[in-house]
Amino acid sequence: QVQLVESGGGLVQPEGSLRLSCAASGLPFSSYAMAWFRQTPGKEREIVAAISQNGVIIYYTDSVKGRFTVSRDNAENTVYLQMNSLKPEDTAVYYCAAQPIYNIWAVWNYWGQGTQVTVSS
Repeated sequence: QVQLVESGGGLVQPEGSLRLSCAASGLPFSSYAMAWFRQTPGKEREIVAAISQNGVIIYYTDSVKGRFTVSRDNAENTVYLQMNSLKPEDTAVYYCAAQPIYNIWAVWNYWGQGTQVTVSS
């Protein structure tokens, strides 16, 4: 059974930082591309960042470039999202996802349960 478990969300002030983690089990982690998505009420889920199986190919949506960093540790079966200079508009539920190929616009096969990030003073 595949499980993706996010952690690290919370309440942070504007310009603050958070580091999200997603621990994977039940799948050959190093063979899967990983991604972070986010969703706010009334809006579609959007991809924030993606990282290929070996960590070489990385994608960021424009609004987080220069502020967020995605990374992975294949030995620990974990993907991370370092979020700096956070803005109120970054407030959302953040999800990690996995797919066996690297195609950010294709179906993501597995999803975590999400972790809330709230940016507010």
